[in-house]
Amino acid sequence: MHFEPNSGDGAFRAEVREFIRQHLPPDMARRSYICSQPPDIEDFRRWQGILHDRGWGAPHWPLEYGGTDWTAMQRHIFMEEIYRADAIDYGWQGTHMIGPVLIAFGSQAQKKRFLPPMLRGEEIWCQGFSEPNAGSDLASLRTRAELVGDEWVIHGQKIWTSDASEADWGFFLVRTDPEAKPQRGISMLLVPMNAAGIRIRPIEALNGGRDLNEVFLDGVRVPCENLVGEPGKGWTYAKYLLEKERTASAYLYRNKRELEKAKQIARAEHTAGMRLIDTPEFARKIARVEADLLALEWSVLRILAGEKNLHDADAVVSALKIRGSEMQQRVAELQLDALGPRALRVFDQQDRSAEVIEGTPLWPSYVPGRLGQFLYARAATLYGGTREVQKNIIARRAFGL
Repeated sequence: MHFEPNSGDGAFRAEVREFIRQHLPPDMARRSYICSQPPDIEDFRRWQGILHDRGWGAPHWPLEYGGTDWTAMQRHIFMEEIYRADAIDYGWQGTHMIGPVLIAFGSQAQKKRFLPPMLRGEEIWCQGFSEPNAGSDLASLRTRAELVGDEWVIHGQKIWTSDASEADWGFFLVRTDPEAKPQRGISMLLVPMNAAGIRIRPIEALNGGRDLNEVFLDGVRVPCENLVGEPGKGWTYAKYLLEKERTASAYLYRNKRELEKAKQIARAEHTAGMRLIDTPEFARKIARVEADLLALEWSVLRILAGEKNLHDADAVVSALKIRGSEMQQRVAELQLDALGPRALRVFDQQDRSAEVIEGTPLWPSYVPGRLGQFLYARAATLYGGTREVQKNIIARRAFGL
């Protein structure tokens, strides 16, 4: 494997960094940094529009659909710079998830209708996969759709649907053939979130956020042309979606950024007259996390470089998901360890006081939001497929157990 930056990559990094410096709205970056006031949907729309105007609306898409012709290393550098500057990542459900699926399997009409506004950040998407009693076991989902005339009629319930209350569209897995084997009776439908029969109920998360939702579908009707690909192939498309995002599931760039913040906190905090980062005990903690994160980074780089893997792609996705989500928790714990007892204060997400925005000697600006980050990270080994389910996939697909 050869995956080292070349001289051109250095110039590319400088170009990206300068663009972000000039165009990233400071208030948006500040919200990303503080954590207790995360960027909202309007921030995303604004930032996506800025990137689209530069031609960087979806670097991972093919050039003909508005993507770039960047190398894997350039895409890696770009994402590093995005996170390093506390900019906003691309909409996961849109450009990361359903976009590539539509490019590969959607009709020409679907590509023409949905991809351009997705690139411009004009339409927000949500993912309707998880259901009560079937969170990580998609094959057992119960939401059903029946073709009546030229419309699909949907009944069922989804849960843990991020951004559903603010999304314009959702891509939903539904059971269209109850007689077929579980995986073969699932289809994927595109559903406008303002359709009659949709009811959305927010779920307050452990960190006080309200971006998660329950979605109830009671006789929701969508035209037959909203079916993605072929009926009964939803499982295949969902696997394609997950495989395309196998490196993103490592949360690499987020983990690297948060580790740097942990170091920043440890440089500012003091104990027994010395900087916390200079104490042997805390230095060892940082070194352990940093070494493991470096190993994860090289695993991601090997995939980006197209290195052949002995194991099934599903098993690779699962391994990265497990490692990346565990690293999220370890990095969040490191930040709390550095803050000590002050980490226990709860900051309301709606609190926009000067104490939060500008910080004080007692409550520096790196304190607000860290407890919320830590609490949210506890769910990292649950959402997107639990650690236990991922291990079962590895056992089955990589080792035939």
